[in-house]
Amino acid sequence: MCKITALFLSIAVLLAAPATQAQAPRESAASTLARLNGQTLDGKPFDLGSLRGKVVLVVFWSTTCAVCRDKMPELRANYEGWRNQPFEMVLVSMDRRQQDWLAYEQILAQTQQRAQGFPQLWAGQAGYTDSLGAKAQLPATFIIGKTGRVEKTHIGRIPAEAWDEIADLL
Repeated sequence: MCKITALFLSIAVLLAAPATQAQAPRESAASTLARLNGQTLDGKPFDLGSLRGKVVLVVFWSTTCAVCRDKMPELRANYEGWRNQPFEMVLVSMDRRQQDWLAYEQILAQTQQRAQGFPQLWAGQAGYTDSLGAKAQLPATFIIGKTGRVEKTHIGRIPAEAWDEIADLL
């Protein structure tokens, strides 16, 4: 084999390798169950696996994220609207300091007429784990199907069609 042909083959192998590596995690993530474990705002243990059989909206957010805070009323309203459906919402605070998240929740408790019962966790809590990967931008939203697998992911502002995607899975 001449040096030029060997060089082209080496380049082709290098160019093909990242595509193969990039596809492998997506395939394995789709074939494995989503995991999320931790302690809720009210101190109870939480395991995403206990919600199998329901469609679950997992939202990673932060009190420092204006888009996240802007979407909270919509999230809470839709949660109320689907209260009698096999649906659950889980909020995971990505705040650096737990005090920031707790202060925000205290303000909400004083201004909202009705407490909502969806699980809320802080990602910085000891024992917190998830298999949903790095959240480079917030909000990061994962729609988990009834089988416990990630069906759809939205990074950044949650689009209106996300609610249609949830409805289709119900």
